[in-house]
Amino acid sequence: MKDNVILTGFMGTGKSSLGKMLAARLGRPFVDIDKKIEDEAQLSIPKIFERFGEAHFRELEKAAVRELTERRGLVIATGGGTVKDEENLRLLKSSGVVICLTTAPEEIFRRTARRGERPVLDGGGSERLETIKQLLAERKEFYDRADYQVDTTDWSPIQIIDSICRYLRQFRS
Repeated sequence: MKDNVILTGFMGTGKSSLGKMLAARLGRPFVDIDKKIEDEAQLSIPKIFERFGEAHFRELEKAAVRELTERRGLVIATGGGTVKDEENLRLLKSSGVVICLTTAPEEIFRRTARRGERPVLDGGGSERLETIKQLLAERKEFYDRADYQVDTTDWSPIQIIDSICRYLRQFRS
């Protein structure tokens, strides 16, 4: 099996919750990049955005990606925009298998309904669904470069984990 398993995709697709389940199934450590950044900064991501701006957050994210891609045997959940950066995407792909979780925009809208927790969406005002669709379109080219994609809209977590594990079996030596 390739060294790391990296989950990417838009916010609300299940990267963190499914990542924990996948790590447990594979017997590997789980690292959520956003949680790592929050722990190290001792600030929530919304607070980092508010106090220092998105550019600063993206620098913290790049540093986390560089550090984690030097390690092996991890299940890593990226932030929704992590793969927009070419260097991040290159490092992630070189360190393991990149799996993109996809979800219908309307379901993302439902899953991300709580305001104040999603800085990229919270500026969307009443047009939140349109913001989601626009961001999905902007990020599509990056998400499409994943090694494998799984739609999490209608499947149960177990079905999703089973699908990912079936895909990963081809990398066992």
